[in-house]
Order: sequence, then structure tokens, then C-alpha cells
Amino acid sequence: MSEGALGSRIAVVGAGVVGMTTALALQRRGYQVTVLDPRAPGEGASYGNAGFLATELIDPLSTPAMLRKAPGLWLDPHGAVALPLRYLPRLLPWLARFIAAARPSQVAKGRQALAALNGASVAAWQRCLADIDAEEELVASGYLKVWESSRGRAAAMAEMEHLRRWGYEVEWLEAAEVRAREPGLSGAISHGLFFPGAHQVRDPYALVRRLAMAFQARGGEFRQTRVEHLVPAGDGVQLKTNAGTLTVAQAVVAAGAWSHHLAAGLGLTVPLETERGYHLTLPDRGEALRQPVGSAERRCVMTPMTCGLRVVGFTELGGLSIPPVARRYDSLRHHTGALLRDPAGLDTTATEWMGFRPTLPDSLPVIDSHPTYPAVHFAFGHQHLGLTQAAITAELMTARIHGESPALDLTPYHVTRFGQQEAPAPEAGSVTTPE
Repeated sequence: MSEGALGSRIAVVGAGVVGMTTALALQRRGYQVTVLDPRAPGEGASYGNAGFLATELIDPLSTPAMLRKAPGLWLDPHGAVALPLRYLPRLLPWLARFIAAARPSQVAKGRQALAALNGASVAAWQRCLADIDAEEELVASGYLKVWESSRGRAAAMAEMEHLRRWGYEVEWLEAAEVRAREPGLSGAISHGLFFPGAHQVRDPYALVRRLAMAFQARGGEFRQTRVEHLVPAGDGVQLKTNAGTLTVAQAVVAAGAWSHHLAAGLGLTVPLETERGYHLTLPDRGEALRQPVGSAERRCVMTPMTCGLRVVGFTELGGLSIPPVARRYDSLRHHTGALLRDPAGLDTTATEWMGFRPTLPDSLPVIDSHPTYPAVHFAFGHQHLGLTQAAITAELMTARIHGESPALDLTPYHVTRFGQQEAPAPEAGSVTTPE
């Protein structure tokens, strides 16, 4: 790449954890970067995630086993899957793709691609945070996954052996060992798996704000404005925003659950759906647990953070416009009360939040450039793994933009892998993204 290109301007659309790590990575390579988002950095999905680098989640969301379990999870009033009936007609095409992604060959390819990203994620985060003198934001916490029923012993044993084959360090714990490792849990635990190499962040919102402050301290620009569509123009890209037009040499779309709207304006149909994630945070209970704890049966995660105890759960496929469903918070209270030895504060101090996870049918993100307009790049669709995969995505995206060979094969993450056709001209497909 020429010296002139090194100083060219790049826009990153999205100030979440993927967008801010990407902006910093580009900045480190000498680019002049502007980040645009209608919200302040970290106030989207990054604000409320579980704060845990879930590197062990290498299986796609759609598998034959999950499809068999899904009806029961949906019908359970406290189950982890919710499909609002009024959204179901719009969801059906995506569900058809999701079911098709459960083919064994597709699952195997997806697992390989997720394992590649997750396996590189912790080291990438360590490099990112060391660069801005923020290593303490990442904590070598370990992770504990528990089962309350002895009926889950076979499933736990199978999961342990499966992950060990993929190189993960996993320890089996009986009930007494679980209690010794995590005295904050109730006594109703049968067994568990412990992942000693797991990491968490101290507070995901504070982390993204710190990334943003480092980015701006190094001369990066943040504009709190909404990008409505992108128009390739000559050798560059015009970003049409609600505050005017910004012209840059290249643009990266990292706008999470809104990214497919911008891709549509460039002639690409990306089957992205929104998983609405719910959380509770107990601000005075940050020391209730020693490490992140996941419940296999209840499908929720509790993470001790500097902001309190964070409880995250639910896969609600409901789009971007339906209001939060109050009973989801009640279910989180129900699960937390059953899991904690001392559930104090659940009914009095817990704060509630709902955010949007961008999910594709095969559970893989898009890390790619536009096939016709090479100045436009995409980094979105990380489903439950946005925090986990953000830093490695930033490195891969930056290498691609800089004309280098990325450390991983990006073929599984192509934007055109679903076989969509391009429109003849970007102006004909402009789409305004909602706030």
C-alpha cells in the first residue's frame, strides 16, 4: 500500500465494541479514522452484554440437538427461547435458513470457523489492551458451568470430552467441588465444568468507553450522528448522514443489528436477524460470585463486575421495534433467585436492560469487503460473541484493508455466502437505518 494511502481517511460506522476495536486497530496502522454512531460509544449492545469471553462456544446456534430442544424452550414460561407471535410472519424466512444451517456438514464448517475466531480472541484482546495501557480491563477469571439435575451428567461429560478434543482445558467438578469453588451458589447443584483459562472484562460499557477515550486521545474523531446510507463515489465512499455528507477513502460497517440495512443500500441482501438480549444488574452484588457462572438448564450467565452482578439470558427473536417484554425480567429474577445462595436485591435494586444481538442463520459474522465496491468493508453479525471476537475481528479487518494477508482464512465470513444477488447500482437501494 502506498504512503499516500496510509494517511487516507476511513470511516467506521458503529461505536460498539467491534467498531471501537476496529477504529483503534486502523489508527495504529496510520489511518485517519472517524467513528459515527447515533449513540455514544458503548451504548448499544455492548452496554449490556455478559462481560465474558465465551471462547468455549464453538458450536453454531443451529444444530440438530438445539432444534430438538427449541420447542420445549419456547413453551416453557421461563424458557430461554422466545418468538413473539406478532413478529413470527416476518421471521419465517430467517427461521427456514436457520433450520437449514443445522445440516451436519454446515455445522462442522461453522464450528471450525467459530473455533478459529474464538481461539485467537484472548490474545488479540491482550494486544489491544496492552497498546492503550489498559491490561487490567481483562481478567483471567475462569468460568464455571453448572447443572442442577443429575440427569445432566451425560450431557456435561459429552461437552467436556467434545471441548477437550478441540484443545480446551476443562475440569470436572462434583457438587462439593462446585460449592468449594463458588460458595455464592445455592446448594442445589449436582455437578459442573470449570474452564480455568477463561477471561472476563471488568465492565463492558466501561471497556468500550476506555477504548473510545484512547482513540480520541490519539486524534480519532467521533461523530454522534446516524449514517443513513453509503454511496461509493470514484475511489472513495460518501456517507449520507442525518447531519450531512462525509466523504472518505474507505468505510467499515460495524453497526451491529442495523448493518444489513446499510448493506442493502449497496445491493446486498444479508439475512441478519435481531436477538433481543435481556439483563439484570444488581449494583451492590458485584462480589456475590467469584467468577462468571453459567447455568446449563436455565441458559443464563451471571458475571461479577465492577458495576455489580450482571445476569444475562434469553434468545428472543423479535426485531428492532417491539418494546421489551416485562416477563423476561421476571424470568431472570426467577433463575437468579434459584441459583444464588443469597438472592438479596433482586426485587429492590436490580436494573433492567434489553439490547440487540445481530445474528446470521449460520452463527458466523461477516468479515469481508463488498464484492463490487472494494472501498466498503463489513464487520458485523457476531451474535452472542461480539465481545469475545471483537479484537480479533479488528485485526483481521485491518490486515485486509492494509493489503496484508489476514491471520485467518476469511472465506467462511464472506458477505455473499448466502448466495444473494447484487443490485446494479447502490443509489437504487438506499435504506435509512432506524435509530
